[in-house]
Amino acid sequence: MNWKTAYRSFYYDGAPEPPDLSLPAAETALLSIDVQNAYLTPSDDPKEKRRWAPFSKRMHEIVIPATANLQNRFRQHGIDVLHARIACLLEDGRDRSLSQKKPGWNYLMMPKERDDSQIVPELAPHEGEIVVTKTTDSALTGTNLRLVLQNMGIRNVVLTGIFTDQCISSTVRSLADESFNVILVEDCCAAGTDELHRHELEILNMIYCHVITSQELIDLMGI
Repeated sequence: MNWKTAYRSFYYDGAPEPPDLSLPAAETALLSIDVQNAYLTPSDDPKEKRRWAPFSKRMHEIVIPATANLQNRFRQHGIDVLHARIACLLEDGRDRSLSQKKPGWNYLMMPKERDDSQIVPELAPHEGEIVVTKTTDSALTGTNLRLVLQNMGIRNVVLTGIFTDQCISSTVRSLADESFNVILVEDCCAAGTDELHRHELEILNMIYCHVITSQELIDLMGI
């Protein structure tokens, strides 16, 4: 099974395979979303630490290494690498969207200068790379990213990051609505559980994006 046949939902079960992807370097950018210290710091609560252990394992053993590899390959071939992170612009968080103010796990209070809001060192932006700070789930809705991508002549956005069923999903849908061609890299993303991750990929694939592995992308682009 390859990217043309994997992650099929009910709607696309038995549908024809999509055509080959064309991703010219000048029209393509890699965007990494929300891989920040806050999400990779183990909880002080032993129960929560155990509950999130599979996510942490996937991030450290699969997602971060695969994403770092892709970022470096894009840089070596002169293809733009961009970054988005979630953070408050104000210390009291009044600027956050409603989804980030709701009680429970989604409640996010991460002032932009604080250490936990920074991108993890392994995926830290290189000098001169664009970083947008968002106060919404979607990196497009909450920033000037749409305008930036259009000004750069970007038509194809390769997405990596977390969480597949939340900020990744919101960004994929926003980009698709603005007629960007979205490529979602399966092994460079994660949700709270593998089940949530896979389910969201099936929902998004072939409607809002094409889901592909990092190795398939590397082979396809020749990078």
